[in-house]
Amino acid sequence: MGNSEDGRHEGFSADERAAMKDHAKELKAASRRTSKAEKAAEAERDLLAKIAEMQDADRALAERVHAIVTANAPTLEPKLWYGMPSYAIDGKVVCFFQSAEKFKARYATLGFSDLAKLDDGPMWAAGFALTEVTPEVEARIAELVRRAVG
Repeated sequence: MGNSEDGRHEGFSADERAAMKDHAKELKAASRRTSKAEKAAEAERDLLAKIAEMQDADRALAERVHAIVTANAPTLEPKLWYGMPSYAIDGKVVCFFQSAEKFKARYATLGFSDLAKLDDGPMWAAGFALTEVTPEVEARIAELVRRAVG
C-alpha cells in the first residue's frame, strides 16, 4: 500500500485494486457453479485462459509450472487466486504463479503459502524468482510441490 512522503497512507495501488477486483470475480464465478467436478473443471479452464492471456515470456513459464505442478502434485486443485494461477487443497491455496507483468516486476515468482510443508528450521524460502524453466529448475519445482503437499 502506498504512503506519501510525509508517511500518510494513500490507499491501494492500481495493481492492488485490480487484483482485488479479479478475486471478487473469481468468488462470484465459483458461487454459480454446482457440482464439485463442474467447479474443478471450470476453475482449471479459467486458470488456463488466464495463462493464455499472459505475455509470451510469462505464458511460457506459467504453462511449464502448470504442467510440473499437475504432474507432481495431482492432489492440488488448479484455480485462480487474485488473478494468478494457483493450486489449492480444499480451496486453500498452497502455491501460485505470479507473472512478472502482473505487478510490473523484473521476474515471475513461484510462491508458496503457509500451508505448504516446506518448513526447514526457523527460516525457509516461500517464494522463488523464476526467469526460465531449465531441466534443473523443473526438477526443483517438482521437488518443492511434492514436499509442499507431503
